[in-house]
Amino acid sequence: MDFTPTQEQTAAQELAARIFGDLATHERLSAVGTGSDPELWKALCGAGLIEAVQEVGLLGLVLLLEEQGRTTAQTPFAATCVYGLLAVSAHGSTEQCERLLPGITNGSVVVSGGFPAQGGVRASVLGEPGIRASVLGEPGIRASVLGESPAGHQDAGHPHQQGVRPSTHAELTGTVPVVPWLRDATHVLVADADRRLWLVPTGDAEWQPVELTAPWAAGRLVLDGTEAEQLGGPDAYADVLATARTAFAGLQAGVCAGSLARAVAHTNTREQFGRPLATKQAVQLRAADAYMDTEAIRVTAYEAAWRRDTRLAHTSHSLTAAWWASEAGRRVVHTGQHLHGGAGADLNHPVHRHFLWGRQLDAYLGCGEELLQELGELIKEGEEGEAWNR
Repeated sequence: MDFTPTQEQTAAQELAARIFGDLATHERLSAVGTGSDPELWKALCGAGLIEAVQEVGLLGLVLLLEEQGRTTAQTPFAATCVYGLLAVSAHGSTEQCERLLPGITNGSVVVSGGFPAQGGVRASVLGEPGIRASVLGEPGIRASVLGESPAGHQDAGHPHQQGVRPSTHAELTGTVPVVPWLRDATHVLVADADRRLWLVPTGDAEWQPVELTAPWAAGRLVLDGTEAEQLGGPDAYADVLATARTAFAGLQAGVCAGSLARAVAHTNTREQFGRPLATKQAVQLRAADAYMDTEAIRVTAYEAAWRRDTRLAHTSHSLTAAWWASEAGRRVVHTGQHLHGGAGADLNHPVHRHFLWGRQLDAYLGCGEELLQELGELIKEGEEGEAWNR
């Protein structure tokens, strides 16, 4: 394996670093609060960074998300790239790609998703009425199929899509408890217990604001006979879930790197008894452990992303990256805040934002023990397929 970025990936990362560094300042982040920054979003879309993800792949996206994480930039960049651009590009029909991708790349269509959280939806097929469902863990959701696509061949022009057949549509009823960046989203990707993906327009759905640990402009999505269209086939859910875990692990790597950089700068300038804090052995050891944890998150995210881009089996690798991002990420942001001493307890200090993002990503990716259990079961059963065939 080779994680050396291509010229295109390096150029995109440098551009992202410049845009996030210029616009995601502490003062601007404080001003937007729990909302997203429209000027930053316009700059990212105008620079073509969302569209560039189609060329630089998931590994390139991980590099871009590292730069977002370093600055904790308030924008739905990660969500719309994972649940929108990559999901539609890989699993959408020709018609869906032609209809949705232009808006996603120019920023007018913003897509979020309600997982990695999982739930159990039971659905009838081929028009059977009365789908009983619990989308993303919320019980009592019902959906009724409006139309079912016949089995179709794959489109030769889009070898990784589900062909040119019309999409299955359904009416969904129920509640998705938490959707990050819901206040910005025009569509939300949800999954049912049969592991089918549904793209839900938010314009016809009710939602209420939800306060998360991090200021992610999240919401609770209420579906009451809301029409949705199916995205992809039976393999789409596993791929999008693994992609999301990998991408948000990359985001966590950036959050941790930013937190550690602030801690290093603080301990090199803050003096105690006439010596910088950075000269203390205990401080050095805490910082060294945080650095190793951050590198572990980064390299496991790189590996999972590289394997997906090269069409190799990557489910277990995405779980490994998610576990490191959840467990090690929590340790790193705690260290970053702790090494700031009393300043770290200030809710308005920049390092506190890294702490909030790190804890939120820890929760969003899932409990470490649950991820390990899923990984163990996958290893026991054997990851299906030596290559990624879609």
